[in-house]
Amino acid sequence: MKHLMRVGMTLPQFHYRLRIWISSMAALFVLLTIIAMSVWFDASGLATNLEQRNLGPSIRHLFGTDWLGRDMLTRTIKGLGRSLQVGLIAGSSSVIIASMMGIAAAVMGSMVNRFISWVTDLFLSVPHLVTLLLISFVLGGGAQGIIIGVALTHWPSLSRVIRAEVMQIQTAPYLAISRNFGKSSWWIVTRHIIPHLIPQLLVGLILIVPHAILHEASITFIGMGLSPHEPAVGIILSESMRYLSSGLWWLALFPGLCLLFMVMAFARLGENLKQGVDPRHAHDK
Repeated sequence: MKHLMRVGMTLPQFHYRLRIWISSMAALFVLLTIIAMSVWFDASGLATNLEQRNLGPSIRHLFGTDWLGRDMLTRTIKGLGRSLQVGLIAGSSSVIIASMMGIAAAVMGSMVNRFISWVTDLFLSVPHLVTLLLISFVLGGGAQGIIIGVALTHWPSLSRVIRAEVMQIQTAPYLAISRNFGKSSWWIVTRHIIPHLIPQLLVGLILIVPHAILHEASITFIGMGLSPHEPAVGIILSESMRYLSSGLWWLALFPGLCLLFMVMAFARLGENLKQGVDPRHAHDK
């Protein structure tokens, strides 16, 4: 207790931060486990084996097998790894676009600011899932279509946050000193503004990725996403709908739960990081 008083932390604040730390470590463990298993699992479980088709969950096949005898645990883990890969690439691309737009709107004058604000409002006025479907359809689907679609539809909200943050630090004394020393706008952006935005960009990335994963799964589910030949959770759920009436409940239950847990882990990690970098939460509880 005396140590907590020396660092200026009360006991409720300590318990609150401990819960945040434990939940963050648990979420990170879930994500790292999925990544490790997707790399470690042998692809032989994806091969057709008609002698073992439609087997229920057992010790040998924890998630059962499908109508072609493929191991559902292997298909699910490989599918989660593929969804995670697509989500990370799409989320990173969206964060890059958001940071470019937000910084440009804040530092390149009123005309650029009005134009970017108009573009941002235009994208926000249309449900991004509809725009994502149109972009994916125009690009012929596949991972490339989903990545580009997510990158072009998920940047506006983060862009507004970045713009507001840059506008706030524009009047900082160290920026005025750099201008007085004749430093260029590019030098100020790269040396002062971007390092200041790294926490916000990291939180934005972690919060965008679960949206990208869910949208990839939903678009793949309706047949406009990843190829049916790839192990993807959306494909697994789409194919399993035809067999639920036959009692093969494990084909949809376990992949759906695993997808839910992965998205919830990302969301929890993002919310905890958001509270960690937000000054309003610095002295919560």
